[in-house]
Amino acid sequence: MNNEEIVLEIKDLYKGFGERNVLNGLDFTLHKGEVVVIIGPSGCGKSTLLRCINGLEKIDGGDVILEGSSIYDKNIKMRQVRQKVGIVFQSYDLFSHMTVMENILLGPLKVQKRDKQEVSELARELLKKVGLSDRENDYPRQLSGGQKQRIAIVRSLCMNPDIVLFDEVTAALDPEMVREVLDVILDLAKQGLTMIIVTHEMHFARAVSDRILFMDHGKIVEEGEPEDLFGNPKTERAKQFLNKFDY
Repeated sequence: MNNEEIVLEIKDLYKGFGERNVLNGLDFTLHKGEVVVIIGPSGCGKSTLLRCINGLEKIDGGDVILEGSSIYDKNIKMRQVRQKVGIVFQSYDLFSHMTVMENILLGPLKVQKRDKQEVSELARELLKKVGLSDRENDYPRQLSGGQKQRIAIVRSLCMNPDIVLFDEVTAALDPEMVREVLDVILDLAKQGLTMIIVTHEMHFARAVSDRILFMDHGKIVEEGEPEDLFGNPKTERAKQFLNKFDY
């Protein structure tokens, strides 16, 4: 891939909480249209990394460079960063007193000041893609967990982000609801959306990713194409981790 395709660079990133170092000099690059999946044991820093990329956590060292500019430059407004880098969490964070459509439109209308008709049309198009076009007037309490998560994905996409981060989006779901959410993300990958995905779903990681990063103790221990990393991991630590899964 050429340098002009780079949309995100993580350079020597450090982040700690009190005495505990969570990210320890982490480096990687993301290209336009690429799907990078991050795997690794719980507590290795995967979610913290996503929060640093989105500016939700302040870093202790290194840099996050989005489309050629540091997101921590004093001239950069975090509101602008978060419009370019969407994030979907395992908790859907939908407002219970708002309908599905009102939840989706809130950011584009209030933050981006976009035209309501234009955004509403986009929202309905996306709801149709995720199989929820008949639920726009429902309230979150009327939806299943999988449906809420699909709404959270639509809400993020309606902001027209350049990159979307997915943080264990199926972790809080019942097993039968997992598939419907993963299918939506697989479809987004086929459409060329640039994504970083943290997941413990190894079959999904292998199917959706262009590249896998295996993290442990705040570092990238190994990275590679999915068939290489899953089929023939080079580090002993990656072998130990992957041996626990049936993929």
